[in-house]
Amino acid sequence: MPAEKIQKIRSERDIGRDELKFLLETDDVDALRSLRENAREVADEVYGRRVYIRGLIEFTNYCKNDCYYCGIRRDNRNAQRYRLGEDEILSCCAHGYELGFRTFVLQGGEDPYFTDDKICSIVSKIKKNHPDCAVTLSIGEKPRESYQAYFDAGADRFLLRHETADQSHYGKLHPAEMSLENRMRCLWDLKEIGYQVGCGFMVGSPYQTIDTIYEDLQFIRKLGPHMVGIGPFIPHKDTPFGKEKLGTMDMTLRLLSIIRLLVPNVLLPATTALGTIHPQGREKGIMAGANVVMPNLSPLSVREKYLLYDNKISTGMEAAECRDDLEKRMRSIGYEVVTARGDCAGFAV
Repeated sequence: MPAEKIQKIRSERDIGRDELKFLLETDDVDALRSLRENAREVADEVYGRRVYIRGLIEFTNYCKNDCYYCGIRRDNRNAQRYRLGEDEILSCCAHGYELGFRTFVLQGGEDPYFTDDKICSIVSKIKKNHPDCAVTLSIGEKPRESYQAYFDAGADRFLLRHETADQSHYGKLHPAEMSLENRMRCLWDLKEIGYQVGCGFMVGSPYQTIDTIYEDLQFIRKLGPHMVGIGPFIPHKDTPFGKEKLGTMDMTLRLLSIIRLLVPNVLLPATTALGTIHPQGREKGIMAGANVVMPNLSPLSVREKYLLYDNKISTGMEAAECRDDLEKRMRSIGYEVVTARGDCAGFAV
């Protein structure tokens, strides 16, 4: 693909099915270099040479759902379950604040124990203790009134991966009681309420095709999210997909670059999964157009229990205490770690 066609994708913020197929399948070194360089230029134009950090707090690994790919699925009897109490969560935030974090991401399974009142209490206390910080929730599908309550309590952002925008593909990844229609309803409700919204999908998930990825990208363009989280599919041994093939770093990097061209202002993480499959996965993600990393603020005692997939990194680069190491790694590729909230450009709250 000539560089002019990649420039066209960049200028029009759209991609055709054939163009996508070429970019995901080609071995053309020049085309791939052009894709990566254009994505990095766009990210630098919008955000400068800055990488934003978020403090991730994985506060419960109980989940009422039984998604076929997830290690904390309801029917995984081998999972070591835990919940953090409110005081523990607030302590994680206080520790993170001292380390310089100004965004806290509360992530967990869909755990009925954490009622709306409990979530609202946690959010409001974080905002009271740290009024200059943003609070992001990543706790799954809820009724609109629940999302509204969390927002009114002070939540700023909500991350909910759509996983796939293709109806048939969605049904192959999830049990019958879950629906793509409801997942999409949640995302649109969140955006209408006023959240900064994040969606995303696994790269290389079972039954994924060029066509399903194309549908993902068109949905992302339509939704106009503030953040898109993608990472390679990594199987978990205690799931129905335990013996499926891993997604690849190469495909993930290509899609990071494509998404950066399609949604220039988006916050784009170099994910834990990317760091899990390659020692320099996060650095490579940044060079492909990503601009966010999310070190773990969870207590050391539970980090190895929040296993969505096998071999997840929980120490070293993933530990918030190793922020100095993270800064050195980013400086080595010419980027500065920034502790500010880092709102999506053009969508600041």
